[in-house]
Amino acid sequence: MAITSTLTTSFKKELLEAIHNFKNSGGDTFKLALYTSSATLGAATTVYVTTGQASGTNYTAGGANLTRVDPTSSGTTGFTDFADLTFGTASVTARGCLIYNSSDSNKSVAAIDFGGDKTSTSGDFTIVFPAAAASTAIIRIA
Repeated sequence: MAITSTLTTSFKKELLEAIHNFKNSGGDTFKLALYTSSATLGAATTVYVTTGQASGTNYTAGGANLTRVDPTSSGTTGFTDFADLTFGTASVTARGCLIYNSSDSNKSVAAIDFGGDKTSTSGDFTIVFPAAAASTAIIRIA
């Protein structure tokens, strides 16, 4: 089992089909779900799956809603991002996560490997997104 950090292949195709809307006003709802090392997530992941999902105190299956940062561009790169996400007072261990579009049949966006197990014991489990910039945003098209 493995988690590979990538924008999913289906997401790339669906962008060209205008399926995902990242605008803050009237856009889709995106969620982030946590997964253990037993999960298999990567480029071929097409939708949110429950297999290998983390469980624990103050973490609910399916994860939590993300707060979008409006898409923008800089130079020749278009990008968007999300605000940091905190699961408060959580007891959970996760190896990675899946970002998915819960407004459109739970279609996958990105799989992210944390590089090792991350654990919170009755504390905040926070996903810190990179800066919303052309060279660092979590979703960018160059």
